[in-house]
Amino acid sequence: MLRLGIPVIGVTDIPRAVAFWTAALPLVAVAEWSSETWRTLEYADGSGHALGLMRSDSPPEPRPRLHLDLYTDSAEEQRAQVRRLIGLGARTVDWDLYPPEPDFVVLADPDDNVFCVVDLSHAPSGDDRPALRDGARPAT
Repeated sequence: MLRLGIPVIGVTDIPRAVAFWTAALPLVAVAEWSSETWRTLEYADGSGHALGLMRSDSPPEPRPRLHLDLYTDSAEEQRAQVRRLIGLGARTVDWDLYPPEPDFVVLADPDDNVFCVVDLSHAPSGDDRPALRDGARPAT
C-alpha cells in the first residue's frame, strides 16, 4: 500500500534548519535516519513524523509550486507569529501576488524556502474549519 510520507524541505545548513523549524513549530529532531544530509523532525508530543530536512545545493524556488502553510486562528495571532518567526530568522518576502485582502503572509525560512502564515479567521471559509472524519471540528 502506498502512503503519503512527510514534506521535505531542501536546506543548505541542516543544524540551522533544525534550530529554526524546532523553534518555529512544536517539533523535535529525532535520531531516525539522521545523517549529515538528513534530519527527521517529529511532533513534540510524539504523535509522529512531521517534516524532513534534506541537504540540498540547488537554489530555492522564488515561486514554489509546493510550500508549507502554517495556521493561526486570528489576525492578532498571525501578526504575533510573523514577528516571532522573523525573530527566529525568517524574512518577509516581497510577494507581488497578494490578493486585495490576503488571509496569508509570505515568509521565507533561513534557507529562503517560502512558506505562508495563514489567518484562518480571515480565510475564504472563515471559521468553518474542515470537519474531521467523525464530523467534529478541530480544536483551536
